[in-house]
Amino acid sequence: MKSGDMVDEFELTDETGATRTLSGLLADGPIVLFFYPMASSGGCTREACHFRDLAAEFAELGATPVGISGDDVSAQHTFASAHSLGYPLLSDPGHTVAKRFDAYRRWLPGGLHTRRRTFVIGTDRRVVAEFSSETNFDAHADEALAALRRVRAA
Repeated sequence: MKSGDMVDEFELTDETGATRTLSGLLADGPIVLFFYPMASSGGCTREACHFRDLAAEFAELGATPVGISGDDVSAQHTFASAHSLGYPLLSDPGHTVAKRFDAYRRWLPGGLHTRRRTFVIGTDRRVVAEFSSETNFDAHADEALAALRRVRAA
């Protein structure tokens, strides 16, 4: 998946057990869909908390962060609650959505199949921007904000 691509509808369960669809997530504005390997791990916690800490800036641009990993609903709930994340965390245990976004690794020790990738998706379901880095945790939220600001300025 790259800039300009159309994102197909998907449906996953969030950390509360509610069913979420892409169209439902986009109803209030663009989303920043960020894939992360494992809830509550060190790097993923840093990345998720950085998105949380920038919540006001995302809201100013009408956008909502949405995290996604292969973790089950219970692990997502624990992660969201422990860090007061305040945005949806989606459970993708079969990696079906991760595979569509090329955010899936076939094999890696420890079962960390989800790649760290971030996509800004406009309300028209088109990818506005994408970013990938396994080790630069803060850059995902920073790059997403920069992309949203460029879109707004255009």
